[in-house]
This record gives sequence, C-alpha cells and structure tokens, in this order.
Amino acid sequence: MLDTDQVVTALRARDEGALAQLYDRYGGAVYGLALRVTGDAGAAEEISIDTFWQLWQHVDRFDGTQGSLQNWLFTIARSRAIDRVRARVARKRTTAEDPTDVTDVARPEDAAELVERRRLVRDAMARLTADQRTALALAYYDGLSHSQIAERLQEPLGTVKTRIRQAMIALRRTLGPLLSTP
Repeated sequence: MLDTDQVVTALRARDEGALAQLYDRYGGAVYGLALRVTGDAGAAEEISIDTFWQLWQHVDRFDGTQGSLQNWLFTIARSRAIDRVRARVARKRTTAEDPTDVTDVARPEDAAELVERRRLVRDAMARLTADQRTALALAYYDGLSHSQIAERLQEPLGTVKTRIRQAMIALRRTLGPLLSTP
C-alpha cells in the first residue's frame, strides 16, 4: 500500500495501478457520500466514476499543503452530487413553473409548434459536452457567477467562461435560425 505522496507521484506518472489502488481504498466511501446526497444509486455510481476521472485528469492540481487527498476526493464527489441534486430540482421547477403551458395555447398548430421548439432546444442541449451543460446549468438554473462556478467545479475561471461561451455559440448556431422564424 502506497502512502499519499507515493500515490500522487504515481498518478502524475499516469500509473493506472495507483488509480486502481486509490479506487479500492476510497471508492466505497465516495459512492456512499454521493448516494447520501443524491438518494439515487445510478447517480451515485456516475458521480463516483466522474470523481475518479477528474482526479486522473487533474491530479497536478492537487496540493497536499491544502488538505488530504481523501478530502479532495470527497470534496469533488460532494460538489458533483450537490450539482446533480440542484439540476434535478431545477428541471422539476422549470417543468412545473413553465409559463407557456401547452394547454394555454389557443390554436392546435401553436401547441404543436411549441412542443417542437422544446424538442429542438432539448436536442441542442444534448449535443453539448457534459462540462458545457454543467456550466450552463449552474449559471442559468442556479444563478451562479462565473467565479462561483469555477470554485464549485474546481476549474480555472477562464475554462468556465470558455465552456459557457462555446455552449452559447453552439446553441445560437443550432437554434438561431430555427427559433427566429415567426
């Protein structure tokens, strides 16, 4: 069993065995934390995988003087789990509070057009990367500033701004012509 410094050194050297050892050591606890926050086994499993993937991708950001590797993992998992719960609540709230209910539309062709536009928006959102969707959800559903999003995701501010900008450009490119027609 490697100590924390050895594990971090091995991870930075892209040693998959070190990642597996870390997963064996903390995977159950990370999953348990995600499950407690989300209450959803499937989401907890995805969050666990995302947590270790983020560790693998960004291990050079780990600073042992700021805290333990275990706490860093738990912070990542907790943030992802909270984001998942907030996104679920925002989706329910958006659906429940949608001011343009199809039943309020006077003509059947207007209702059909509204349904089609919603489908187009959902499809366009689905084509964005997961990171872009997360950043947009935090900005528009949770009302967080770019710096708050960067802090929550433990990503550089420039990266968050770029993701949001690229997502908006992609949505504008995809939906602009479709939604601007009368």
